[in-house]
Amino acid sequence: MTRDSTLSVRRCGPDDWPGLRAIRLEALADTPDAYGSTYEENARWSDAQWKNAATNRLYYLAERDGRVVGMVSGGFNDGYPGTRWLYGMYVTPSERGTGTAALLVRAIADWAKSEGVDEIYLHVTTSVARARAFYEKVGFRATGEHFTMERDSSLTLITMVQSID
Repeated sequence: MTRDSTLSVRRCGPDDWPGLRAIRLEALADTPDAYGSTYEENARWSDAQWKNAATNRLYYLAERDGRVVGMVSGGFNDGYPGTRWLYGMYVTPSERGTGTAALLVRAIADWAKSEGVDEIYLHVTTSVARARAFYEKVGFRATGEHFTMERDSSLTLITMVQSID
């Protein structure tokens, strides 16, 4: 990373689907236990499905010097009415430890705040200790709830929550 490199985090738009596809597939290949879908499932998506995700889902992309280096999604969870959730967080290995992940969390926190809530929730798998440690570092705390992942019952998820300032 050069001193004059630039990092930005912005809402994903309709024309961003190739970058979203690339970073999502990288995430699924890099840390398969962390996600509710698989690389194989997402690799079969058509361009139209990726365009739909970029347009109709709440994704934020982190870019450094024009290259997508991270992603996060926000949304709702029918099992927890009135709450807002962080989903699908990923930062490419070369960006880890640079503050990129914290900026992606902040983007979801800002969105949730604009939705009128003062907390964001997430599920994190216990097999990805690095992710859980990061979430704790940025202020998430375990709620005490845990359960098995729907697509792979060998994986355990815990629910975490962060108060938004």
